[in-house]
Amino acid sequence: MARIAVIGAGMGAMAAAARLAVAGHGVAVYEQAETHGGGVGRLTRDGFVFDTGPTLLHLPAVYRDLFVKTGKESLEQSVGLVQVDPASRHLFPDGTDFTLPNASRAGVVAALDAAVGPGAGERWSELVNRAREVWDATRRPLLEEPLRAERAEALGRDPYPALPHRKGLFRRPVPVTLASVAERELTDPRLIALLESHALAYGLDPRHAPGSATVLPYMEQTFGSWYVTGGMRALADALYERCLARRVEFHFGSGVVGVVEKDGRAAGVRLADGSVAEADVVVAGVSPARLAALAPGAVESAPAPSAPVPPGRFSVLLALSGARPEGTAHRTVVHGGDRAAELDAVFGTAAARFYRPTVTVLRPGDPATVPADGYEAVTLTATVAPHGERVDWRDKRIAREFADRMVEAAKAAIPDLAERKLWRGVRTPADTEAATGAEGGGVPAPVLAGARGAFLRPGNLTRLPGLHLVGGFAHPGGGLAHAGMSGAMVAGLVVSGSDWRGSQ
Repeated sequence: MARIAVIGAGMGAMAAAARLAVAGHGVAVYEQAETHGGGVGRLTRDGFVFDTGPTLLHLPAVYRDLFVKTGKESLEQSVGLVQVDPASRHLFPDGTDFTLPNASRAGVVAALDAAVGPGAGERWSELVNRAREVWDATRRPLLEEPLRAERAEALGRDPYPALPHRKGLFRRPVPVTLASVAERELTDPRLIALLESHALAYGLDPRHAPGSATVLPYMEQTFGSWYVTGGMRALADALYERCLARRVEFHFGSGVVGVVEKDGRAAGVRLADGSVAEADVVVAGVSPARLAALAPGAVESAPAPSAPVPPGRFSVLLALSGARPEGTAHRTVVHGGDRAAELDAVFGTAAARFYRPTVTVLRPGDPATVPADGYEAVTLTATVAPHGERVDWRDKRIAREFADRMVEAAKAAIPDLAERKLWRGVRTPADTEAATGAEGGGVPAPVLAGARGAFLRPGNLTRLPGLHLVGGFAHPGGGLAHAGMSGAMVAGLVVSGSDWRGSQ
């Protein structure tokens, strides 16, 4: 039995901890905050309950596997899991309004044909079919196997199948971006906005993300979107309870200030109080800057040198009087009016306050999130520039003005919002940084093949033997499902050794 020290109590770290404990190891988790879950937070006030991090789960099979492998109770026995149907409603500045059903290709085709025009649905469907080729080519090397140097060159090539050349029968070998795919294959600005909104939601710039980013809408349309009753924090709570049941030790308020090395390998962690917790293996679920401080030189900067801090998430939490109307979509995307202005503000140098953002309106209609019948808890989210020199999200005026614009956009989905509003709360990237330690409150995106590896993350193995990386800032990147996958990879590497090649 090995002694394993886990730095951080985020979802990836807890997923690894539970699996390692089941394998017979002694696992201790050291978390500088006073609670578990990392970015999967919760705000409660006056009987209203809001998620302050992820709000929907994709690829629930990842957590089904985790709960099956770590205990008797399945995922569905541990949390209430509800498939979101319809999948989403989309509102555009020109008045276009369509609702996409969950996991129904024919339904999506019909909805797009009716709202955008004949042929629109088929163009979208053909693009999603090509995205399936991306899924088939990358599912195993990106989502089930540790990232290895011999794979880097292959994963640097974009697997998205280009259309035949107009003057020939051969596919173009030139790389593509998601934006160029959208422009060439969808043509209609509303369909382009639909595709790009999937990338933007993950903090990806469609102008630079590879064509393989089409896998994001493919996964959602194929495997569906799921809501956890009571909010996504309930999933974090269930995973924490599973860890406790497997006798994982948690030490909250225990900041780690360094990784101890002995005989050329990780040998424990040094805590803020000066004590040392000895270990045979250290698993780190922290951001790149913090990891560099804990173990200098142990990890390469990233597959993409000098990778910028990813965008953050700005949330407005609305307590409303009156129940959610019958038939209301759980998720409505209110698309922004100026694509270039929004992308420049999020990813470039434009000022954050002078554009209308794309706003996702989340209305779960969950009785567990309101104080009584006759109320509604609504969350508005937008992808924004990270907290830092370009935007100081601690500035109350900037945050207030941006929240005002988000609320104004949300009125397209909730026309009587002003009359119903009881109060609102605001969560900025600065708040995320304070709560999780992630630089700028940045939210890492899932890894993608292509772009010469620019959208990969550091591998789970490091230069320092005995030190492993887990969570959204390591392979296979951000997102709830990907965090669970990283936990499975790290557990496999620890239990089976560095030659482990992935799940079978």
